[in-house]
Amino acid sequence: MAGTFKTILLGLPTFSKRIIQLLTDIVIIWLALWLSFVVRLGTDQLINPFGEYFELFVATLCFVIPCLFYFKLHKVVNRYFDNEGIMAIFKAMSLSSLLLVLGIYWYQPNFLVPRSIVFIFWWMGIVLLVGFRLIVRHYLLKDWHIPFSRKYQRTATKVAIYGAGVAGNQLVTTLRMGRNLQPVAFIDDDSHLVRRSVSGLRVFSPLEIEKMVLKTKAEEILLAIPSASRSRRREILTLLEKYPLRVRSIPGIMDLASGRVKVDDIQEIDIIDVLGRDIVPPDKKLFAQCITGKTVLVTGAGGSIGAELCRQIVTVGVNTLLLLEHCEFNLYSIHLELANYIKQKQFTIKLIPILGSIRNTDLLNKVMTNWCIDTIYHAAAYKHVPMVEHNITEGILNNVIGTLNVAQAAILANVKNFVLISTDKAVRPTNIMGATKRLAEMLLQALSHETNPLLFNLNIHSRQSTCFTMVRFGNVLGSSGSVIPLFRKQIKEGGPITVTHPEVTRYFMTIPEAAQLVIQAGSMGEGGDVFVLDMGKPIKIVDLAEKMVNLSGLNMIKEDNLDGDIAIQFTGLRPGEKLYEELLIGNNVVKTQHPMIMRANEDYLEWNQMTGILINILEVLKEGDYLQLQSILARTVTGYQVEKKLVDWVYLRQHTIQ
Repeated sequence: MAGTFKTILLGLPTFSKRIIQLLTDIVIIWLALWLSFVVRLGTDQLINPFGEYFELFVATLCFVIPCLFYFKLHKVVNRYFDNEGIMAIFKAMSLSSLLLVLGIYWYQPNFLVPRSIVFIFWWMGIVLLVGFRLIVRHYLLKDWHIPFSRKYQRTATKVAIYGAGVAGNQLVTTLRMGRNLQPVAFIDDDSHLVRRSVSGLRVFSPLEIEKMVLKTKAEEILLAIPSASRSRRREILTLLEKYPLRVRSIPGIMDLASGRVKVDDIQEIDIIDVLGRDIVPPDKKLFAQCITGKTVLVTGAGGSIGAELCRQIVTVGVNTLLLLEHCEFNLYSIHLELANYIKQKQFTIKLIPILGSIRNTDLLNKVMTNWCIDTIYHAAAYKHVPMVEHNITEGILNNVIGTLNVAQAAILANVKNFVLISTDKAVRPTNIMGATKRLAEMLLQALSHETNPLLFNLNIHSRQSTCFTMVRFGNVLGSSGSVIPLFRKQIKEGGPITVTHPEVTRYFMTIPEAAQLVIQAGSMGEGGDVFVLDMGKPIKIVDLAEKMVNLSGLNMIKEDNLDGDIAIQFTGLRPGEKLYEELLIGNNVVKTQHPMIMRANEDYLEWNQMTGILINILEVLKEGDYLQLQSILARTVTGYQVEKKLVDWVYLRQHTIQ
């Protein structure tokens, strides 16, 4: 019955709701005035509102109701009545009470009106008007009896909230409106709050978590510390790992400030919090130098890094942004996202989606000439190691020849800045993908040192004024092929978690941080520079998997814990995969003006030597002689190692597969 009445009430037209609210306020105001006389004169002298005091009651309405409208209380939705509504009532009652005092003093009525009556009416009116709206809000937002029902206490997941500040209290309020999560305690570092009660919940110190679990039977911990640094979050997560509790989080302060998420958007722990890497704010001058007011081209604009580069670029006043992508769906997705963002922010940016491949030299030449490109961020590449390892021809044609096509088109169109997105796998590579990325670096290095190069396959000399820069970094979290989503999926399915080798380690960085640093590094280039991003400390993949399991409230199956929940299965290194990744070929590295960016001084070949190598590679690819290709790569790419004969699946006959 209550649910039906609530449904009917919520379904009424706005005008009808306001009429009901107006009538209710009239009753409350008269009740407040009548109770004021009761408080002042007692029950022995009860007055009759419809007798000699009728004029006073009518006059009171004439003062209070217009004031309530003046302070826009009628526009406040009772379901979401908050501090703004309370302040509106306070102001309306204060102003109307003042007017009532002046009216009584001016009119001098015949009936008795004690001077304290108006003051009593003032606070009585505030209490009743606010109290009624709070009751209505509570009734409309939830069933009041749910938190006390046995079914709720039996079925709802009991959660403790780490952080008893503003965010934590907002989260408690939100959780109490639902039926799935029951807040049972706070955890906070503030010694002034420990053992006290906040929002009706006891506050425990971080050293009392075990005691808290035993007392409250909590099953999860929700982190409500959006302003904490990542290093601080890592410390907290390390502390929580030892307890059999699932850990989740509300978003970070930047996500809250941007409006992308709300406090009550509970999410799985961001793995970057586990790594504890704090992002250095970008240098605004470096960030804008190659972008603001310019025409920028991003190749591979629909990929993980390319898309994030585009998102960063539109925030710093680019004039025209061209998105080059060979995958139609990826191009559609990033174009739609950016177009909506530009419209929302009311930017005057030309956004040009171009469907095409970096293998198409005619397309590249026309795009760069017609649009007068100032800066190119070249992110287009095949980068999945196992795939490229057995699709050798396509890997080389895309990563090496494709880069060459973009670079030569940039020279012909007098593009000022060219930034190549490289990888740590280019350092002493053990796979074709890494070798192709190092070859791409080498050909740009060679071009940088030529003032009038004979362009490859074009047989023309062209004045070279483009500043070529390469930026090398490791794995990015959340990119296509990232191990993190795979681990989450495997944990959800009950395992096992697949790891290639117990000793395999990798560097990690977030995609937004990598994109910001790439843009800043590109602005520092002088020609032929190889910049290396500070990736922090490498982390063992098996340790990463174990942390994710522990923070999911589960235990690893180990020799000393056979009753655990999730096992790790080692599958062996994939073709071309390294145990350890490196960022530098040599030790010749210098600091730059940015603390997270270093400049590496790498060896390079002359352009005429490089073109000779490219001719040999293309001839070998035509003949399908991958043994010879292996020999060329070993002579050209420093540290290139391969333990077995290269095989391209395209040219492999079915009967030869073992």
